[in-house]
Amino acid sequence: MAIQIKTLDQLKTMRRAGLLVGQTLELIRTSIKAGMTTDALDAIAEANIKRGGGTSNFKGYHGFPATICVSVNDEIVHGIPGPRVINEGDIVSIDCGAIIDGWHGDAAISVGVGKIDPEDQKLMDVCEESMWRGIAAGKNGAKLSDIGYAIEQYTNMESCKSMVAMELEQRCIKSHMF
Repeated sequence: MAIQIKTLDQLKTMRRAGLLVGQTLELIRTSIKAGMTTDALDAIAEANIKRGGGTSNFKGYHGFPATICVSVNDEIVHGIPGPRVINEGDIVSIDCGAIIDGWHGDAAISVGVGKIDPEDQKLMDVCEESMWRGIAAGKNGAKLSDIGYAIEQYTNMESCKSMVAMELEQRCIKSHMF
């Protein structure tokens, strides 16, 4: 299948769909609180996408019953929203998609609810920065492998820093024990 070159109008509509998804995810990020259900997040997303002139590209797809996918902590992606209550310290991943005039936008975020474990925050920070580094590597004339390489370099560097920090922490603990 050949790459289809999009018209300016098609790109503008794709952008509208992407912006609606981004706006919806930001609304969820600012609305999520301990005590909410994943169903409540779905309702927020559905209302916002409708308000923005779009429809969900998830709801009804192969029978999927919801507007967004919600996964909590170590659940695998594409969780179905329901009565599950979100707790303080949970990491909630939200995948959202919208269609405007036949063009799709789709993105996902992870949100720490309230005070989260510092290790979880570090992992989220490293993942986000690695994404930005991958995006920066995707420039005109670059190869697809350049994106993966940029991500790998950054995550490897952060992993080494974490191992050094753990080793130093262990040495400090040992030195204070004797």
